Amino acid sequence: MEKIYENALGSRLRKLGIEVKQQFALTVFDEDGTILGEYFADLYIEERLIVELKAGRTVVDEHVAQLLGYLRSSRVETGLLINFGAPVLSVKKYLMTDSPI
Repeated sequence: MEKIYENALGSRLRKLGIEVKQQFALTVFDEDGTILGEYFADLYIEERLIVELKAGRTVVDEHVAQLLGYLRSSRVETGLLINFGAPVLSVKKYLMTDSPI
């Protein structure tokens, strides 16, 4: 089901004129800048937002850790974790920053 939700969300965002890349390869870096490989973001929006989609009854700690790891290692600051599988749609925003708020 995640692929269906990915296609639907990507299509609707494009219709609004928003740049969306599906299964977009992001370079993953180690702390020292060494390239470790690639991660494929479900959706990469406007070249600054990673969206990870889930279709489970609940969001578990592993899903959050996965997204935070992707943000940290790809050096993208903002991510959304969207779960379509719960009785109520769940959207949570995560931010990786070194700047004080």
